Amino acid sequence: MKRLIGLDYGDKRIGVAVSDESRTIASPHSVIPHQGWGPTAKAVARIIQETDAEFVVMGLPYHLEGGMGKQAEETLGFARVLEKHGIRVMMQDERLTSVTAEDALKESGKTARESKLLVDQVAAALILQAYLDEHRV
Repeated sequence: MKRLIGLDYGDKRIGVAVSDESRTIASPHSVIPHQGWGPTAKAVARIIQETDAEFVVMGLPYHLEGGMGKQAEETLGFARVLEKHGIRVMMQDERLTSVTAEDALKESGKTARESKLLVDQVAAALILQAYLDEHRV
């Protein structure tokens, strides 16, 4: 099986995670500075190529009550751009993943500064892990 890529889309940064080849475990990978949809989509395509990934799992930020707001619409817009670049995208509910990532980093003893650098990657790993757990073969 090929790896999968997880993305935590943000206005300034996109957190990236990658699965192992058995699609059992998601691990933080990197952060892409958001430089507009086109350049950012190309950066995602490079990571897909480098990791030999099959497709992207992207977090969709629903409101707690289930509705979609401005950030969800922005995320869906970026997903459409990725698809225009030939990248298959699956969406995954990401409610509270950033909060969970921040809590996990704090519990692991990371400083606030260290956490800020890692939170997007860890959130992407949580998004991807949720997808892997739901789609285990």
